[in-house]
Amino acid sequence: MKNWPVIAILASAQFVMVLDGTVMNVSISTVVEDLDTTVDAMQAAITFYTLTMAAVMLLGAKLGDVWGRRRAFVIGSIVYAIGSLTTALSPNVVVLFLGWSIVEGLGAVLVIPAIAALIADNYVGRARAAAYAIIGAASGAAVAAGPLIGGYMTTYLSWRYVFVGEVVIMAVVVLFARRIADPTGARPSRIDVLSVVLSAAGLVFVVYGMLQSKTWGWVIPQHPPVIGGVEFAPLGISPTTWFMLAGAALLWWFVSRQRQLAAAGRAPLVDITLFRILRLRSGLTVLLAQYAMTAGLFFMMPVYLQMTLGLDALQTGIRIFPLSISLILFSILGTRLALVWSPRRIIRVGQLLLVLASFVLLGAVDIELKSPAFGLGMFVAGAALGLLASQIGNVNMSSVGEDQSSEVGGLQGVFQNLGSSLGTALIGSVLIGTLATSFASGVATSDLPQDTQVVVAEATQGGVNIVPAASVPDLARDAGLDDAEAAELERVYADSQIESLRVSLVALIVIALLSLFFSRGIPADVPGRPRSESPGSDEGAEVVT
Repeated sequence: MKNWPVIAILASAQFVMVLDGTVMNVSISTVVEDLDTTVDAMQAAITFYTLTMAAVMLLGAKLGDVWGRRRAFVIGSIVYAIGSLTTALSPNVVVLFLGWSIVEGLGAVLVIPAIAALIADNYVGRARAAAYAIIGAASGAAVAAGPLIGGYMTTYLSWRYVFVGEVVIMAVVVLFARRIADPTGARPSRIDVLSVVLSAAGLVFVVYGMLQSKTWGWVIPQHPPVIGGVEFAPLGISPTTWFMLAGAALLWWFVSRQRQLAAAGRAPLVDITLFRILRLRSGLTVLLAQYAMTAGLFFMMPVYLQMTLGLDALQTGIRIFPLSISLILFSILGTRLALVWSPRRIIRVGQLLLVLASFVLLGAVDIELKSPAFGLGMFVAGAALGLLASQIGNVNMSSVGEDQSSEVGGLQGVFQNLGSSLGTALIGSVLIGTLATSFASGVATSDLPQDTQVVVAEATQGGVNIVPAASVPDLARDAGLDDAEAAELERVYADSQIESLRVSLVALIVIALLSLFFSRGIPADVPGRPRSESPGSDEGAEVVT
């Protein structure tokens, strides 16, 4: 490829943007111990890292147009590096949340849309398609390498060194950013503040409500917050429902606001008419589902491997390695297949493989997760995600002209990170909520004496924290239980963790099946080949509605 330094710089930045989530997931137990925090707090930090990006990504894309895409890319890279350094030095979870979930996220909202737009500015034709495929491969490589990098660093050095390394990479990116052409330049325009507030608040309300569902309950209130000595559950309905309804209302207001601005001749934060493009609508929806499944899988598996089996970060990364290696291989294969297969065929094969992988993993669930079926399930899941990663970026970005590439880059960033936020929040809530329900049920039907059951029920009435299964006997003895009762409680807790993992995998299967319904608008023709010669092409695949 000509002009390779540009794609090398942009791919390096993309790699770092995606790396953080998977690195932190395999380091959960160590970070929890180092910062004296909980798995719940880490779930919130992971969720808000991607939620921050999703909430203000549209603003980041618009600022890229106002400031110039290269300038926005450089400013975002510097902000991201500051956030990484803050995270590396964090003495507690509050500082980590600020540096990682907020500052890094704010830097990424400038970098990610700029990457997509700068590719459109620097490449044309097949070179552009190849460049988007390389960016997709960089994302896949980050997802794949993250568990191994994070596992090695956490086990032998410290998880903090990963963030120090990110500072170094982003410094190099900034140093060589002058090699990137920015022919579009700055295009000053007025940014509607109300639109920014509405979109950000709407997304935060929806995801935060879902995140808290494990504690508050979905509809029927379980442990709602207490305000002024009174439980907050208006009309007897869980705050989760009210938060999500409020978020939906704010997002509806946001859409209406964009239409009003366009009708008045003012620049909207996002051009709502873009969603009339079928291929873009389908591509964004598939992207959201892909990242929801990726985030869910990368949250639930490390939590189980570390908190139930007691594996360290490196051992966890090795267990996930089949997914890592197949993701890289099939990202490359997907790029090659694009020469003979349509994007729709490749994406649907990937979606079907995700469904298959989820069923294989569901059948492989046991206390040790050592069976060949588990490794096979992880390999197939990685293959599916690799195929998807090789196609989605180009499908979305090629659906519009260069003048709208920054805007679509912002939308792609929103859906990518919203998917990650929803995946972590939803699957994490299902995992933790099922653990609490299953544990309570298991204790009630166990051989524990009735008075012991009452003691345990009272101790866990506010929910059950995820702790290593091996630590349960010690906690039980501290609560006054004898050795036999402690062993029985450990058995019940371990069984509850397995049950929660199974239910979480069922949730993944549902997401994978739903995503199949949204891929009908993906192009069914092979790029560069007449439509009638494209295998599996269907008429009407790219109808704009």
